[in-house]
Amino acid sequence: MRDSSRWKYSRGAWALCCIATGTAIGCGQMAVPAKGTNESAFLQPAPVSTQPPTAVFSDRPREITFDEIKFEIEKGDPFTRNLLPERVTGLEQKRIRIRGYILPSFQQTGLKQFVLVRDNMECCFGPGAAIYDCIVVRMIPGKTANFSIRPVAVQGIFRIEELRGPDGNHLAIYTLDGEEVQ
Repeated sequence: MRDSSRWKYSRGAWALCCIATGTAIGCGQMAVPAKGTNESAFLQPAPVSTQPPTAVFSDRPREITFDEIKFEIEKGDPFTRNLLPERVTGLEQKRIRIRGYILPSFQQTGLKQFVLVRDNMECCFGPGAAIYDCIVVRMIPGKTANFSIRPVAVQGIFRIEELRGPDGNHLAIYTLDGEEVQ
């Protein structure tokens, strides 16, 4: 039997979990691939260059941590986009890979949406959880994930998207168009 104190959620975390898993009214819609994605561009041969390569492949995800998307905000202050530092806004629409934990939900396999959190709920979703310690992951069409109690690495396109609860308060500000979960 589970220790019930460990599995308690704050109201905001429970709402976020319900919204991300599509159990709330109006939810359950899939994210569309990022604008500007051109699948036919991958079918064209790359131009031949006599110069040595100077840049990393653009398809390679940038490895980040939750520390890199952290920003200064006082407890209880409302979120505004101008609080985000350039290192965070510079990640928008970029392919990243980040490690974290899948927030437990009612579904265990075939997850199309889930919440990725910084740690295994020991601190993230208690009273006063930081808004930058979670990412709503919406798997791209044809891809799914399975719940794990172990940390996972999620790859996809990072976006800044404000998600508000029924009371108007922010539940999350980051989303990821999930391409792969390992």
